[in-house]
Amino acid sequence: MNAPIRLLIVDDHAVVRAGIAGLIDAEQDMEVVAQAEDGRSAVEAFSDHQPDVTLMDLQMAGMDGMGAIARIRALAPEARIVVLTTYSGDMQAVRALRAGACGYLLKTMIRADMIRAIRTAHAGQVFIPPALAAAIGAHASEQQLTAREVEVLRMVANSGRNKLVAAEMGLSEGTVKVHMKNILAKLDASDRVQAVMIALRRGIIDLEP
Repeated sequence: MNAPIRLLIVDDHAVVRAGIAGLIDAEQDMEVVAQAEDGRSAVEAFSDHQPDVTLMDLQMAGMDGMGAIARIRALAPEARIVVLTTYSGDMQAVRALRAGACGYLLKTMIRADMIRAIRTAHAGQVFIPPALAAAIGAHASEQQLTAREVEVLRMVANSGRNKLVAAEMGLSEGTVKVHMKNILAKLDASDRVQAVMIALRRGIIDLEP
C-alpha cells in the first residue's frame, strides 16, 4: 500500500481547519500532519513537517497566503500548494498560480472537488475549477492594469474623489484622471463605480478594512 498523502492545512479559522481535517481523515490515502493559522506559522509548519500538499488560505492577518506561498516555494521549489479561498476572481487565481500554487479551490466547492484537487496536486498537475479556467482564458488577451493603475483604483475605491486620491498619492489631479481614463478603457467600464465593481469581482483589488 502506498504511503498516504501528507497534508498541511492553513486557515485563520479553527472551525474551517477542523472541517477540512474531518473530510481528509475520511480518506484512507490521506492524513493531516499539521495545521497553521497564518502565513508565518505555515512556513514554519511546512519546514518542520515537509507535507506532500499544502492547502493555503489567502486572506490572513500578518503574512497572507500569497506571501506564505512565495516563502515556501523559495524553501522548496517542488512544494505543491493548493489555494483554498472564498474569492473566485480570475486575477486573484492568476497571482496565486504565478506565486507558485498548483491549484485553486473555492471553499464553496463540494467535498469531492477538494479531494480531487489534493490528488491532482499530489500527482504534479494543476487543478483549476472549469468556470475559473474559462474566466482566466476570457481575459488572457486583455491589457492588464499596471501596478500604479491598480494602486490608483484601490485608492479610488476607498477614497472616491480624484482630489483626495491625488493628495494621498502625491500626484496631480490631472495625473489621477489620466490613470482613471486608462483604467476605464482596459476594464471596458463606463465609469469609476463600474470599474471598481469589475476590479473587486475579478480580484484585481480588494477594499481595505
